[in-house]
Amino acid sequence: MKTALFCLVIIIADITSVTAQGYDDRYIDEWIRFYPSRALAQGMHNSIFYIEDLSSQRINQWLIYNKKMLSQTDSALEHKQGDRINLRLLRTQIRTEIDKWELDAPHQRSLSLYSSLIVNGGKRVMDASFLTPNEKVQLICERFGQIQKLCNSAKSSIQSVDQGDLERSLRQLEAAEKFYKDELLNLVGNQKLSVCSDFKTQSSQTADNIRSLITFINSEILPRTKETEPILGRDEYTRKLSLYVDASLTPEKLADMALQEIEMVRKLMGEVAQSYFVSNYPKQKLPSDYNELMRLTLADMEKDAPKSGPEYLEFWKGLSQSSIKFIEEKKIATLPKNETLQILTAPESAGPAARIGWVSSAPPFSPNPLTTLYVPSIPESFPDKERTEFWASFNRPFNRIIVIHELYPGHYMQNKIARESPHSIRLLFPFGIYSEGWATFCERVALDAGWEAQNKLTLLAHLRKRLENANRAYTSVMVHCNGWDKDKTISFSIEKSLLAPQFAKSLWGRLVDSPMQMTSYFLGGTQFNELLAHEQKRLGTQFNLTEFMDTILRAGPIPIDEFYEMFNPSLAGK
Repeated sequence: MKTALFCLVIIIADITSVTAQGYDDRYIDEWIRFYPSRALAQGMHNSIFYIEDLSSQRINQWLIYNKKMLSQTDSALEHKQGDRINLRLLRTQIRTEIDKWELDAPHQRSLSLYSSLIVNGGKRVMDASFLTPNEKVQLICERFGQIQKLCNSAKSSIQSVDQGDLERSLRQLEAAEKFYKDELLNLVGNQKLSVCSDFKTQSSQTADNIRSLITFINSEILPRTKETEPILGRDEYTRKLSLYVDASLTPEKLADMALQEIEMVRKLMGEVAQSYFVSNYPKQKLPSDYNELMRLTLADMEKDAPKSGPEYLEFWKGLSQSSIKFIEEKKIATLPKNETLQILTAPESAGPAARIGWVSSAPPFSPNPLTTLYVPSIPESFPDKERTEFWASFNRPFNRIIVIHELYPGHYMQNKIARESPHSIRLLFPFGIYSEGWATFCERVALDAGWEAQNKLTLLAHLRKRLENANRAYTSVMVHCNGWDKDKTISFSIEKSLLAPQFAKSLWGRLVDSPMQMTSYFLGGTQFNELLAHEQKRLGTQFNLTEFMDTILRAGPIPIDEFYEMFNPSLAGK
């Protein structure tokens, strides 16, 4: 049942004889061995046979391996051996792993690292449709010992945790204890338990091991717990930013770029708002105050909004078909065959994510590549004022530009085509700013091609989102490097960057949890815009938009600066 790839004895590969061409596959093999649960989430079903080993010895082995691989990868890049693009992605991944386990040290500071594995370890086995009932029982038997080992690792490694992390982890552990104590036997039902001696006893003992960990946390960790926001500080932010973009970029430079964009886009919005106001209110005096003009114009945009979840869902389904037709007619890019998209309302169980929606792409190695767009939702039971404000944020002009970002030719189309890549490393370790950068860039391409050309409010919605993207990057720096608190951040974002109410509510949490990702919209979009301008200037009348877009989509999520040489091989080595 188990492949050689997942042998029980973990052996760190001898990389002294690794060739440049073999780096990708060898590193991925070791990554899968270290992160079997993450590999399973990527669609690699073989990895269900294992669960992470978070012992100090295993983590040290992983660090040693990554440091050796970093030396080999740097040497290969220096001597121009192998595929430079894949080597760059590999190097970024290796540096990130070293940074994570050596400096962030989640095995010492994150209780949820353990609790999430413990609570999901057994449930994922029982939910695995690709296992037979007897295989599930056999695998659960192995989980008993693996979970005990995770509990012991947590006790020996955890030093102190944030209060929020502790509270989330305790809820997960309580659920895990209940699963093994009360629920598992019912799920197993009448399956043969002979494959595992004393199944009931071992399940009960596993619940006891989890309860012992809970007791340890309450007595030893809880007294050292503090309520803190994970603010990085300038030095750590600088280090992580450099890793994320694979370039030398200081927080100050990023903030300066973003602030310039904020000022420029505010000016553009003012020009569009003036044009809209004069056209739609010819008998009224044009407001001389910028803020008043924007208030009136954005109010018109927000009035054009759905009133309920079902109405919003149907609107989105129509938008999807309209965007497909537009791309075909304008020859923007080659549409993928066999649509594998469904559009649903975000479930309330998703928590805060239900208020902004998301694209749930199929794992890159999944045999069932269905992608789901979850459109934002709010319960009918919420107060009228809150629901009205919510739908105003997700007004129709806004959604007419977001459909380009999220679906065609944005995230859905990008991820669907990327799945066909022969480069596994690009699927597992994509370049950070590519994805949101591409989707942001697609908005501009569609507008330039005439999408919603007659609707100034759609253009204004795009500019408002462009302003929001710059604001995300700017406030990311201000929060983590300049001491901005939540109130100052939200105030600046609403007053200066004209953020819609719903997005202002979710901003702080995203800045704290994902400070690097919040820069990707602005940085990636900027780099793709610069690439487009460069190619249009270089090729003149010979420039072909379809070829340009298709090349980027087929290459997959790689460093954006690599496309210059891809489009113009004469730049090799420059």
